[in-house]
Amino acid sequence: MSAPGASVPVTTGRPGRWQVATVVGDHWETPRARTLRLDLGGELAFLAGQHLLLRLTAPDGYTAQRSYSIASAPSSTPGGSRFVELTVERLPGGEVSQFLCDEVVVGDTLEVRGPIGRWFVWSGDEPVVGVAGGSGTVPLMAMVRRARALGRPELVRLLVSARRPEDLYFADELPGPGTTVVWTREAPPGSGRAPGRLRAADLAALLDGDGQGRTVFVCGSPPFCDAVTDLLAELSVPATRVRVERFGPSR
Repeated sequence: MSAPGASVPVTTGRPGRWQVATVVGDHWETPRARTLRLDLGGELAFLAGQHLLLRLTAPDGYTAQRSYSIASAPSSTPGGSRFVELTVERLPGGEVSQFLCDEVVVGDTLEVRGPIGRWFVWSGDEPVVGVAGGSGTVPLMAMVRRARALGRPELVRLLVSARRPEDLYFADELPGPGTTVVWTREAPPGSGRAPGRLRAADLAALLDGDGQGRTVFVCGSPPFCDAVTDLLAELSVPATRVRVERFGPSR
């Protein structure tokens, strides 16, 4: 099933050359996660789920690079988008993540390379299910944004697992048609589900009816992804329909 205007330029997933991007905006998603809006200086075609490499170079020549998923939706125009958003979680002792969260200001320049990734991508032309934990919400939010931009929010059903309200990424934007939040430690007032770990019943609600045929994208820490894939197997979801991206610490 294809939505009108759903086609997106398909990238090869090859990283290409390093290029300079300018930070033109920023905001905090949580007390520990900051979104940076980058001006690439030219158009970039990418798919929801892909990521960029980001490289920092110290005055003495020392370099460090990390991979960050693109949070913004792909452009519907053939050339792609000039602006992208990356969401960075500050990690204790993280030389890159702490610099990006605490030192970078609007007007600074960063080196980026990409887009990268072929497996964990969504082209916007088929219904899917997303299951995210913590910072794993970032690439799946790009899918939600893409579906909403197409006027087809029903294409993406998203379940996010968060410890407590202050830990929820994209809290002002994520709630909407087809999105569910499961609180594992502390739920806000009026929540219809008691705090607790993700259960098979939570996932089954996304897979009923036509959801049984949807590709399922799972993103989060290795323990989270392992737990979700076990629950999906319990629900008889074929492994061929499950795509997993495990996040390691991007320090």
